[in-house]
Amino acid sequence: MPKITYIEHNGTEHPIDVPVGRSVMQGAVDNNVPGIDADCGGECACATCHVYIDAAWLDMIGRPVPGSQEASMLSFAAVTQPDSRLSCQLQVTSALDGLVVRMPEGQH
Repeated sequence: MPKITYIEHNGTEHPIDVPVGRSVMQGAVDNNVPGIDADCGGECACATCHVYIDAAWLDMIGRPVPGSQEASMLSFAAVTQPDSRLSCQLQVTSALDGLVVRMPEGQH
């Protein structure tokens, strides 16, 4: 099972085994990781599962497709950066074993 490390804004790390096929957001919600609110339940409709992709993973994960629903929703996120993604849009595969994501200070 791939291990994903979620890092809260304050630096607290949460290494979690997330089943293949779940989203990065679902892995956080299933394990009560603070900092990912997921108000819409993973429907790409709220931007409250916003994360920053660790630099070492950015080339593999990529950025949202311009004009996509995810790109549009990120415009509502509090503080975006070039490495911003919505964790509901990141499906866990075995290739993501070791992924590191950081949460912003707040989701609203």
